[in-house]
Amino acid sequence: REMRQRKRERCTRDRERERERERDVTERETEKEREREMHQKHLVMVITPDSLAEAGKLFLKHTTFHGLRHVFLSGSYPRRLAWLLAFLTAVALLFTWSSNRVRYLLSSPVHTKAHMVYAKRLVFPAVTICNQNLLIPRRMKKPDIFSAGRWLGLLGRNWQVSPGARDSQPSMLQLLDRLGHQMEEMLLYCRFQGEVCGPRNFSTIFTRYGKCYTFNSGQDNRPLLVTMKGGMGNGLELMLDIQQDEYLPVWGETDETSFEAGIKVQIHTQDEPPFIDQLGFGVAPGFQTFVSCQEQRLTYLPPPWGDCKSTPMDSDFFSSYSLTACRIDCETRYLVENCNCRMVHMPGDAPYCTPEQYKECADPALDFLVERDNDYCVCETPCNMTRFGKEMSFVKIPSKASAKYLAKKYNKTEQYIADNILVLDIFFEALNYETIEQTKAYEFAGLLGDIGGQMGLFIGASILTILELFDYLYEVIKYKLCRCSNKKHKHNNNNNRGAVLSLDDVKRHAPCENLHTPGTYPANMLPHHPAQGNVEDFTC
Repeated sequence: REMRQRKRERCTRDRERERERERDVTERETEKEREREMHQKHLVMVITPDSLAEAGKLFLKHTTFHGLRHVFLSGSYPRRLAWLLAFLTAVALLFTWSSNRVRYLLSSPVHTKAHMVYAKRLVFPAVTICNQNLLIPRRMKKPDIFSAGRWLGLLGRNWQVSPGARDSQPSMLQLLDRLGHQMEEMLLYCRFQGEVCGPRNFSTIFTRYGKCYTFNSGQDNRPLLVTMKGGMGNGLELMLDIQQDEYLPVWGETDETSFEAGIKVQIHTQDEPPFIDQLGFGVAPGFQTFVSCQEQRLTYLPPPWGDCKSTPMDSDFFSSYSLTACRIDCETRYLVENCNCRMVHMPGDAPYCTPEQYKECADPALDFLVERDNDYCVCETPCNMTRFGKEMSFVKIPSKASAKYLAKKYNKTEQYIADNILVLDIFFEALNYETIEQTKAYEFAGLLGDIGGQMGLFIGASILTILELFDYLYEVIKYKLCRCSNKKHKHNNNNNRGAVLSLDDVKRHAPCENLHTPGTYPANMLPHHPAQGNVEDFTC
């Protein structure tokens, strides 16, 4: 009995195991069937109109667009209407703020940043000095009087000059070089950072003021001077005699008549030529002028953010672009085109203007260009430039205590010292420079960040949400295109064949006899086969 009992128990356990295996097999088959059904549903969703609607519902149910599911899925009508209004309001706000950001980007906004940079040393700027008087009459010879006299209107109709003097006219460059004020005569005192300097430290340059001189020009392979300290006494200090007694007499008013006494000064970099008649400042005799400088390095943006010029300069005269170089280049071309000559301060190989050409063409044409014709010379600001900010102060010289000493030292009268002597002191305020830089205030990356933040705020969307929408639209468009293609293909097949049955239709019918249609071929064409239709010939 015990053995039979054990045997029955084993049989019971075996049957239970068998039932469990059957249940497992049944569950696996059921799961596979579900998967097949889901796959079939997916296929149907792509190729049938009913599944297209289901796909739309599925998209609305699972999309990460906030609010859409409450609008199109089940719910009361007032609730769905409220959600629709809320969603449309959020979308309107999104497009409003996004369009505002796009317009702001298209306006090309800029920010200006300025900060101070401390340096161990700074290159001392170039200092150009011109006497307000163009030339000294005392040095004129007969040929000079004939040339300069006609130029300045000093000769009358009855003045007679010998033919030799008339034939040996010097060029304007030679005339101004010889008759201009000489640095050896004007310079009474020169020190740079406490060390003695002299006329050898100045380079000759010609401007509209005639013969001028530049300190620390860097020309002729001269090393540039640097300063390692700021403040007074660590720069350039000059004492000059403007030689006012040698000025041209004023007998009437002409365009070249100068009523000023003193010097013109321009502080600039070594890379740009002086433009002292437009950018220089005046220093008067009888005063000591203190000029405190600060170097400023400016960086501008090219279009569309700014108006600076970033391309190299197209010039035969200057290698680097600057406002003064552009202006001088333009004025040179203007005079060569209109007067067939150039002034002494202009570069190039065109002939120098004669005194007659100066009076009749060059000076009037250049004055017209500077004062009225603003469209001919349009010079853009360079994207990188250096300028020197200036703060000036003055004290009266000489004092009553020093007037007699200076008169005795330079063998002049006290009145001459008061009328002709000036002191110019140029120095860096501190050993630093200021950088002023234009930067883009808003770029495309900022636009994407703003729009992304607003999308998340208003409709809870992101880039992936947009990809979901495009993916759904892709499926819809693909279905539409496939449907049109299938209709066209089916229409062509119906025109080419008679009765056409699909393989699925054949399988759903029972015997082949039920599909019998009148045979296309005669009965005796195929041996051992009765007359049957097309379908039977290839399927049964």
